Amino acid sequence: MTVSDKRSVAWDAYAQGKPQRRTTNARGEKTWFNWTQHPDHGPGAELLSVEPGDVVLDLGCGGGGNLAHLASLGMRAVGVDLSAVQLAKAAGRWSGVAGMELHQVDALAFLARSEPFDAVYSVFGAAYFTDPRVLLPAVRDRLRPGGVFALSQYPAVEGCYGCQASFIPRGPGRDPAVVRRWDHPPGTWRELFRENGFTDVTANVLPAPDTGARRVGTLLVRGVRAAHP
Repeated sequence: MTVSDKRSVAWDAYAQGKPQRRTTNARGEKTWFNWTQHPDHGPGAELLSVEPGDVVLDLGCGGGGNLAHLASLGMRAVGVDLSAVQLAKAAGRWSGVAGMELHQVDALAFLARSEPFDAVYSVFGAAYFTDPRVLLPAVRDRLRPGGVFALSQYPAVEGCYGCQASFIPRGPGRDPAVVRRWDHPPGTWRELFRENGFTDVTANVLPAPDTGARRVGTLLVRGVRAAHP
């Protein structure tokens, strides 16, 4: 079994217990974009600076909620994920949304052969679990000049930086799967983006909402592909 196959199995097991996105959000919308792990919190799709007709790539699209929202706004929304279970959920839940494309493939493998995109993003997705020194140039090379790359994930624990172990639940009575993730403080993310051909870089931790039991914020990083990286 290859490394990619092992990761697919891990994420399939994780997807089995992950609930579907709510039917509507607090505003009554059937599709919406959410960068954080908190419902109805934080910015939306405007961070991607895209408009109808643009082509957008979701790295680690999971159940496809963000992807469906972009497609409903008139974008061609392409999603990749290692988990067949997640993609089946996405295909079933959003079958009536035109403009979505789903691919079961490793993010780096897809980027190596894909077309150019107007924006690329990852919400607690493949960017969290891929070495940024490998991922960032791969994304840059598939972004049109002026295109946005944005990612969100948990903020790093102070002092625990670089490649870390992440444990993925696999159900009762089973040991968790172990995958690698990459954690850095905001300043390091800004440096990494700039070193790899991105400008107008921002990296900040969005605090958790004032209400609710979960108090961990969300790291949000955004950069624009320079004309001449």
